[in-house]
Amino acid sequence: MTVQEKIQQLREELRIHNHNYYVLDSPTISDYEFDIQLKELQRLEDENPAYFDPNSPTQRVGGEVTKNFETVTHKHRMYSLDNSYSKEDLLDWEKRIQKILGTDQIAYTCELKYDGASINLTYENGQFTQAVTRGDGFQGDNVTTNIRTIKSIPLVLNGDFVADFEMRGEIILPLEGFNKMNEERVANGEEPYRNPRNTASGSLKLQDSSEVAKRPLDCLLYQVVTNERKYASHFESLEAARKVGFKIPDTIVLATSIDEVLNFVNEWDVKRHTLPYETDGVVVKVNSYQQQDELGYTSKAPRWAIAYKFKAEQVSTILHEITYQVGRTGAITPVANLEPVQLAGTIVKRASLHNADQIEKLDVRVGDTVFVEKGGEIIPKIIGVDLTKRPADSVPTQYATHCPECHTELVRTEGDAKHYCPNEFGCAPQITGRIKHFISRKAMDIDGLGGETVDLLRKEGLIKNYADLYDLTVEQVIPLERMAEKSAQNMIDGIEKSKEIPFEKVLFALGIRFVGETVAKKLAKHFKSIDNLLSADFETLIAVDEIGDRIAQSIIDFSNDAGNIELVNRLKSYGVQLEVSAESLEGQTDKLAGNVFVVSGVFHQMSRNELKKAIEDNGGKVSSSISKKTTYIVAGDNMGPSKLTKAENLGIPIISEQDFLEMIG
Repeated sequence: MTVQEKIQQLREELRIHNHNYYVLDSPTISDYEFDIQLKELQRLEDENPAYFDPNSPTQRVGGEVTKNFETVTHKHRMYSLDNSYSKEDLLDWEKRIQKILGTDQIAYTCELKYDGASINLTYENGQFTQAVTRGDGFQGDNVTTNIRTIKSIPLVLNGDFVADFEMRGEIILPLEGFNKMNEERVANGEEPYRNPRNTASGSLKLQDSSEVAKRPLDCLLYQVVTNERKYASHFESLEAARKVGFKIPDTIVLATSIDEVLNFVNEWDVKRHTLPYETDGVVVKVNSYQQQDELGYTSKAPRWAIAYKFKAEQVSTILHEITYQVGRTGAITPVANLEPVQLAGTIVKRASLHNADQIEKLDVRVGDTVFVEKGGEIIPKIIGVDLTKRPADSVPTQYATHCPECHTELVRTEGDAKHYCPNEFGCAPQITGRIKHFISRKAMDIDGLGGETVDLLRKEGLIKNYADLYDLTVEQVIPLERMAEKSAQNMIDGIEKSKEIPFEKVLFALGIRFVGETVAKKLAKHFKSIDNLLSADFETLIAVDEIGDRIAQSIIDFSNDAGNIELVNRLKSYGVQLEVSAESLEGQTDKLAGNVFVVSGVFHQMSRNELKKAIEDNGGKVSSSISKKTTYIVAGDNMGPSKLTKAENLGIPIISEQDFLEMIG
């Protein structure tokens, strides 16, 4: 046997042993024997560097240091999930998808919703190549080096699967390992970690991968993402993934009705407390890939999946004080300052009271014993008051009348739930809040510049608004606290690079009230430039698809403010992208303007997503369901019979993929 053959043999044997131990929980050799084989492989690889393999079992111990985690754009967007909290929510969801699909013959998968850090793993030709965090769903951080150290993730697949694909899952920290880590920290006089989820997430961004290797992280996988349709359903693809080495939870089941889904929910609402890791709900997915394709996505989530959240944990504690926060738009949020209490794995000291109406509705007062829960188990909120424990000298809460920061009198417009501070350009939290929003990941995504630095720059008088960022120099920022020459240069380079950010993200970054990420995309696509948008009148704005009165009025208010126009003009002068680039406009036409298309079935010359993009690039609109407003149905193979019947009854033309391609020329 040659040295190369011996190395390959050891690698294969160790991979099998690793899979048996960490995935199947059924070891076939002792830890000692495993270590002996691993040391032998390490010796042979050290003596024969020509045979280095990044996916060798020896690479799982880590050792590589990552100073900066590269930002990577996801090939396939990582969507959020819509949440449900009751049987009624699930029944409503089922009715919606039955209406779109035109059938009640729908099978579902039920999976536990794991509480960890989402990860996207890329495999090419059976080999692990890259791991990227979820980030904002569009892009995340490259944490490949750290992920290699997690032993339940296969680096080389054991058998035939799909050529190139992504595997999605959750990096978790099992409770036993988490508790052991905390015992060691306490013994060393260190603060214990708060909860497994945050500890798992933080582990992925440790710079030294050998430190990650010491942590008992695990990975539970739940979705195969590929353009290759080798398998007909979600459940089938996961079963195939299990066979080639992936750790697919054995709790996943198939269900043929919402009643079966609810049985699964009720069962695991009790049994979840016996699991070795944390879970906060159930994810329900339409099983058929064809039906998933038919259902598609909203701007935020797949229509074919929904998360059922277990009832939030609830505790009681004392409300000591009500303070008021000022947001970037001037919105005032009352905050309850509480006696610290343990809730869903974290210590809660503060909770949102939302607005004046909510305080009045609950009759919340300082000194009350209040009931607190985590809304969706994320943001703590007060849901009631224990009136039996109310102090005798209790007095009703008087809502703030002036801004807690700049002392300007607050205003509240009719129909608005919140009070606002109108001192837009003189109120410190509004100034820094707008700048922090401007530099955020979904907006200008400026590397080397964080919230603390923005606060520091404003306090030092170097910036008063987001346009001032483009006047900063390395020499100005080096003297700042904790700012070295290299970090100063990185900040200035990041600001310069932000001039390449496309118009739709710049528009979102401007912070126009009610213009969120999705609305910004629609407006950028329709108006093509900031000048066209800000010169549009009310009627022109509301004529744009999904732009209502409130958004239109907000844009007009923004454009009528001389301070805002000055900022926009300054951004233009710096070279920030305030119009759609020529590259983005290339290939776009108005050939399909005014037409609404429904895409149904399986296609051969282009994927469904490519087809939908082609419709939108040529000015058309894509709808998920057939109605009187539908102009054409682009039908592929296996179009649902109920959709066909509905189209015929409404007299809507049905065209083929080839017909469509000829239509757009």
